[in-house]
This record gives sequence, C-alpha cells and structure tokens, in this order.
Amino acid sequence: MPASRRRNTELSLLILALIVGCGALALVAVARNTDRLAKVIPFMIVLVVGYVAAHLVMRRFAREADPLILPLAALLNTVGLAVVYRLSPKEFGPTQVSWSVVGLVFFVATLLLVRDFKMLARFKYILGFTGLGLLLLPVPFGTTVNGAKLWIQFAGLSFQPGELAKICLVIFFAAYLAERKELLAIASKKVLAFHVPDIKHFGPLLVMWGVSLAVMFYEKDLGSSLLFFSIFLVMLYIATARFVYMAFGFVLFFIGAYIGHQVFSHVQLRVRIWLDVFNPELIGGESYQMAQSLFALATGGLFGTGFGQGRPDIIPAAETDFVFAALGEELGLMGTVAILMIFMLVIARGLRIAVRSRDDFGQLLAMGLTVTIGVQTFIILGGVTRLLPLTGITLPFVSYGGSSLVSNFILIALLLRVSHQGAVEPDPARTAEILIGGRG
Repeated sequence: MPASRRRNTELSLLILALIVGCGALALVAVARNTDRLAKVIPFMIVLVVGYVAAHLVMRRFAREADPLILPLAALLNTVGLAVVYRLSPKEFGPTQVSWSVVGLVFFVATLLLVRDFKMLARFKYILGFTGLGLLLLPVPFGTTVNGAKLWIQFAGLSFQPGELAKICLVIFFAAYLAERKELLAIASKKVLAFHVPDIKHFGPLLVMWGVSLAVMFYEKDLGSSLLFFSIFLVMLYIATARFVYMAFGFVLFFIGAYIGHQVFSHVQLRVRIWLDVFNPELIGGESYQMAQSLFALATGGLFGTGFGQGRPDIIPAAETDFVFAALGEELGLMGTVAILMIFMLVIARGLRIAVRSRDDFGQLLAMGLTVTIGVQTFIILGGVTRLLPLTGITLPFVSYGGSSLVSNFILIALLLRVSHQGAVEPDPARTAEILIGGRG
C-alpha cells in the first residue's frame, strides 16, 4: 500500500474513532445533565486537535507505519475517557483528558527522538538497569495504596514507575535475546527423552523469577509480578522456540505462587474471594467489589443500560481496576465484545509488524511490546470476570491513570517506528537474491 494511502486510511479511521469516542462523551454528559454538554465540548476539541496533530507527525515522520494502531488506540482511549468521566465528572474525568494530552505529547516525542529503533539496542544494559531501578524504586521510596506499594509521590504528583519500567525491560529483553537466541536455543544435553540447553542458559529465567518475587514480596503487587515474568517467558520462547523454557518457567511460576500464598494473607484472601465470591462472610466486605462487578456485568445483559443509565459508581475503584465492569453494565455484552475485538485487532496488527520486521531485534521488540498489551489485558479482564484471581493492574488506554496512559502511548509509538522501518528498509535476503541473479 502506498504511503499516502496508508496515512489517508489512518486519517479516515481516526476521524471515525473520534466521532464514536466524542459521541460517547456527549451521551454521558447529556445523560447526567444537559448543561454538562457545554462543559465537555472543550474536552472534545482538545482530543481532536491532539490526535490530528499526532496523525500529522505520523504523516511526516512515519509514513509507512501501520495505519490501524493509532485509530484503535484513540477509540479505546476516548471510550475509556467517557466511562471515567461518567464515574467522576469533576475529578477523574478532566484529569484523564489532561493525561491523554500528555500521552499524545510523549507519543509524538518518541516518534521524533527515536528515528531508528535499532539504536535502542546499543543502550540495552543502561535500559535494563534503568528498568530494574524503576521497577524496584517503590521499595524504599514508595507509598502504599490499597495494600500495594507501587506509587512514588513527588512535588504533589504521584506516578507508577513500573509502567515505564516495562518498556525499558522489553527493549532490554529484545536486544539481549536477539544477541543470544542461537546460543540459548542449542540443546546440548539430554534429560529423559528431552533435549535441553545447558543449565547455565537458565540463568536469565531465574533472574527474572527472582525480580518478580521481589516485586511480589516487597511491593505486594501480584499483577506487576505476573506481568513482567510472563512477558519475559513468552519472549524467551519466541526467541528460542524451546518448550523446555516454558515448562521450567511454569514450574517457577507455581513455586512463586505457592510461596506468595503461604506468606501473604492478602494473597490468601484474593484466592478465597476468587473461589467463593458470594460467601456470606465475605460479600459484605472483602468480596463486595468483585461481587458488584459480576452484578454489573449481569445487569448489562446483551445491549447494556446505556451510558449514564447504570450504577457502576457503586463498584469501588470502578474507574481503575473495574472499568471493564462499568463498560459491561452500560454497553452490555455487545459493547464489551466490541472492546475485546479492538484489543484483538491491536494485538493482531502488532504481531503482523513483528513478522514483517527485517531483523531479529525488531521482531522481538515488536513482539515484546505486543505481548505486553496482550498479557496486561488478559490479566485484568481475567480478574474482573473471575477467570483469574484479581490483580490490580490497569486496562491499557481505558483505565484511569496517567502513568499507564503515558507508557502505553510510548509503547505504540515504538511499535509504529518498527512498522515504518520494516516497510522502508530493504530486505537483506531479497537484496542478496537480486545481486546473485545479476552476477549470474
């Protein structure tokens, strides 16, 4: 597809996404109070200007990038903003608009600063140590919120350094595995009927397992611990195609989960809530949030109650951990399936970018960024729908939270940079074929 056609497609889809998102925001405003419509119009204008500006930067500096990623992110962001505004029109709603603009600024800055994603591989160890530092920064300096020590307070603002840590660590994983994937894939020993790599090659997996345990023990954050270990495990399997790493990783995961369950009372409580959410001893207290989430999803039925017509506000922390339940009540099964389809499209386009990348680092980087979105979405949706024990992480682009929005906009900017370079750079294999043919 020609570059101009890609960008024209992107612009058309972006306009459609903004119409849907701004329409949802308008419906929320009218449902709450007709006078509120005048208050949300400035928010709509700011969002439209921000996304159009991002598109213009794409047209100039990433002409060959995937045309669907930005419109899909815009749709998730604006629909999520409508839900957050519906839940908190005076506090969280306006703040989420501001964070969306900041996220778009970081999106543009990433595209402008990272003209060649391959340069990131040269700083892999710096980024790796930075990621570990950010991930463990709340241990000495963090503030405990809802039982988890994830937040850093500075100059009146609070942020989650772990959100930026995931990007740094994905870049490090991609560069490290691209360098050593052949070495890690060599099966030099035979255990029973299986050919396995040398024991020393399991070191990185043990290190990441240790870091994940540290996050779980010292920050009491099950979600981030599971997220980071899962990302590394999937990337390791993709790089080496060795199932033994996955099997060993699952063993480590269950050992860590068992230790966490035995040591921490809040882990035991979450598992108990997961298994018996409607227990009369729990439903009035500890499992109230989970029970209300399930009630909200059931109340939504097939088509939902409509924006502003439900009662998702009675779910504690509905704007963060349980934003999907709020969507389920007011948009119904059809609306939540649509949201899931959007996430699946984002993941599918990310995998397509990875497959089309011309080098190992680009493939692993695109795969890692895509897996980050996919695993994070699966963990939080699994918790909200009681498929998994609940972990307190955000739904990408939808949940309230500045740290999450900014990091996810940086993430898709890097993904689009890989997409652009994969389209404009010559294929080495094809070039060699042409040269050989010319000599013949």
